[in-house]
Amino acid sequence: MSTYSGPVFDMARSQFETIADHIGIPQHERPRILLPKRAITVACPIHRDDGSIAVFEGYRVQHHLTFGPTKGGTRYAANVDLGEVAALAIWMSWKCALAGLPYGGAKGGIAVDPHSLSRRELEALSRRYMQEMIPFVGPQTDVPAPDMGTNEQVMAWFMDTYSMYQGQAVPEVVTGKPVAVGGTVGRREATGRGVAHLVGRAMERIGLDPRGATAIVQGYGNVGSVSALTLAEMGVRILGVSDHTACYHDPRGLDLAAIERHVAAHGSLAGFSTELAFDPKELLVQPCDVLVPAAVERVIDADVARRLRCRILAEGANGPTTPEADRVLAERDEIFVLPDILCNSGGVIVSYFEWVQDIQRLFWEEDEVKRRANQILDRAFHQVQERVQRERIPQRMAAMAIGVEKVLDGKRRRGLFP
Repeated sequence: MSTYSGPVFDMARSQFETIADHIGIPQHERPRILLPKRAITVACPIHRDDGSIAVFEGYRVQHHLTFGPTKGGTRYAANVDLGEVAALAIWMSWKCALAGLPYGGAKGGIAVDPHSLSRRELEALSRRYMQEMIPFVGPQTDVPAPDMGTNEQVMAWFMDTYSMYQGQAVPEVVTGKPVAVGGTVGRREATGRGVAHLVGRAMERIGLDPRGATAIVQGYGNVGSVSALTLAEMGVRILGVSDHTACYHDPRGLDLAAIERHVAAHGSLAGFSTELAFDPKELLVQPCDVLVPAAVERVIDADVARRLRCRILAEGANGPTTPEADRVLAERDEIFVLPDILCNSGGVIVSYFEWVQDIQRLFWEEDEVKRRANQILDRAFHQVQERVQRERIPQRMAAMAIGVEKVLDGKRRRGLFP
């Protein structure tokens, strides 16, 4: 266990042990289910624009290959480390299993602030990272995707680098690409749309009318912005939004159209308003019907959980709620929790569709993509609700139990190679 450390990995391990106790996994089987199959650390040197050489550390963790290739995003952030990447890969395994996708979980990352790089430097770093990963990734081995700090353009550079090595176009090696080079319509919006779709299902469950309901979204990036816009289309009034540069709150409701225009012009929320500026530490605990943490891990601790004033907690981010906070939420029946491995699974579901379409060289219309994604989300949602009702357990425990059991069953059935 010494290879992986840090608060995010400790959190993933703690969650797993709780589930393993609940479903009765013997102690001797637990390391095989939890520990990643493979972890890669690489050095990525590039020429900076000033002529100097900089070296960045890159990571890729593949959790298991029991059902097919591994699948997971690639994160560019200054604080990325191996433990965080491993935790994200583990969560992705449970997420794929819950959705019924033929994948194991993976995650990658580079310890870099992408905003500190010029476009040329960003391309050089992305291509170098993929070049270093070529022995370990591939359409039937590990299929990267975007995550925090990366986007469609980075995926296009990944695909081109791998394809040049193979001597032919291999669009199925990554997902989240531009449509022009084999991406699928609806992929960029998929995670946020999925969050909003499941919020709608939760509203039906608790009898809350979206027309007139209110929401707060922490993290106005790709997932958060699409979640907010889709919820607004459903009739929900957005009271607060934030990103790493600014936070705004208005109990009368924010003008999302104006915010979208500002972000499109300036790249972030900073500078949108002085009158609506708000303390980001207090945003999560403001009154609302729907709270969407869509930023980073571990933002809802036990203290925040006790102070939440929402009816639905929709986890757009990975791992936003700590195990200590989960114990608090388990006693707060008035809050309906949509756990991350269910709530934000729309992205990997549509990534799966993109991979399938690339392999077949046959592409679907956007309505077909949305219909199929919602069908899978609904199936997973109902499976979780049935488990909650049958065993009288919290939403996260039910979702993770389903995912972990599927991985455990797959490993048991395949057996252990001698």
